[in-house]
Amino acid sequence: MTDQPQRWTKATVYPDMWVNPDDDPRDTDKNAPDGELPTLLHYLKSYRLTILMKCDGLTAEQMATRSVPPSDLSLLGLIRHLAEVERDWRNWILPGEEEPHIYGGPDADFDDVKPEQAMVDEAFANLEREQAATDAILSGYDDLGVKPGKGEIAIRDLQVHRIEEYARHAGHADLLRECIDGRVGQ
Repeated sequence: MTDQPQRWTKATVYPDMWVNPDDDPRDTDKNAPDGELPTLLHYLKSYRLTILMKCDGLTAEQMATRSVPPSDLSLLGLIRHLAEVERDWRNWILPGEEEPHIYGGPDADFDDVKPEQAMVDEAFANLEREQAATDAILSGYDDLGVKPGKGEIAIRDLQVHRIEEYARHAGHADLLRECIDGRVGQ
């Protein structure tokens, strides 16, 4: 007997995929866009969807499950963290006062996670709101080389940084999900 969950997948075509390729909402290889900005946005959308897929169907307790001690990494913490960094990226390019942290001080997005459905719902609502707000600001920039705001970071760099952040955490989410219930990634 072991406490390790049995590996499983919903895919029937390949035993190591999350879903069948025809059921994958990410449209990763079928319609690659032309142009730099559309390509960046395409990859961002794909990694955002991957994070959401990794959380699909989990209870609040599973969402709050920590990885391995002493880490405080959990899927719920990742969702909260991604909302926090979306806000932080906006702060880099907007003039004026910075918007405050959503969850308090440093690492509160991970440290203060509790297995409560209200907290899970709030985290997803915050992520959606912060993504939409950052997307709206960035949609006003066609020139990816422009460096607005006090951070003097080019829009291109900001977009690439967003992709990197989601991609890195999608890998974390993949491992967390497999530890929670054995579901494998793709």
